[in-house]
Amino acid sequence: MNREYHKGYSQELHREMEMLVFGHAGSPILVFPTSMGRFFEYEDRGMIGVLAPKIDRGELQVFCPDSIDTESWYNKSAHPRIRVLRHLQYERYILHELLPYLRWRNPSGQLAVTGCSFGGYHAVNFAFKHPDIVSHCVSMSGAFDIHQFLDGYYDDDAYFNCPADYLPNMHDDWYLSRYRQMKIVLASGEWDMCLDQNVKLSGLLNGKAVPNWLDIWGDHTGHDWPFWLRMAGKYF
Repeated sequence: MNREYHKGYSQELHREMEMLVFGHAGSPILVFPTSMGRFFEYEDRGMIGVLAPKIDRGELQVFCPDSIDTESWYNKSAHPRIRVLRHLQYERYILHELLPYLRWRNPSGQLAVTGCSFGGYHAVNFAFKHPDIVSHCVSMSGAFDIHQFLDGYYDDDAYFNCPADYLPNMHDDWYLSRYRQMKIVLASGEWDMCLDQNVKLSGLLNGKAVPNWLDIWGDHTGHDWPFWLRMAGKYF
């Protein structure tokens, strides 16, 4: 399997960013790590191993950038406004630095975004904010409400990064028409602590006539990597 390590300075974030790329061709997948996770997490936890046959056959190419959650949502030493602004810088890094490189490497017209747990939040939020870029969104055990990270603070930038808040008020057909073309998977387990958030988000999408697959796993499926490994094998 082709495996590449990349490290470079981000003008948007004013720091070095690291990334792993797996595969040589196929549908591109952008992976967001779990809460405060690192770029090597998807490989270390076995997800790349699950996808290896398709990667080797040139069906999938997986891009695993680093997160900066410790500098944004999870940075309790900073004012909540600073946390929000740092997240916006990360979004610009993805848009203006990572994606141009991804497109240079892989000119496919499609882009799948995915993540587990808080990575599911990143995937869903990015997809809903940029439906002209994302064709597939697969969230596994995602958590979509960011109020818990803001210590009571709230502003417009926080609102527009909280899908649970902005989706009910979304009436713009430019967005809705593209949501309806996107393949959206919301996967959760019957014992998953984030099950309720996935049921609610699916309901919001249904209310907007946006097709989505709410896939609730039985067999005591919870919120952990062994379950996400099985999910990855199903959705990709």
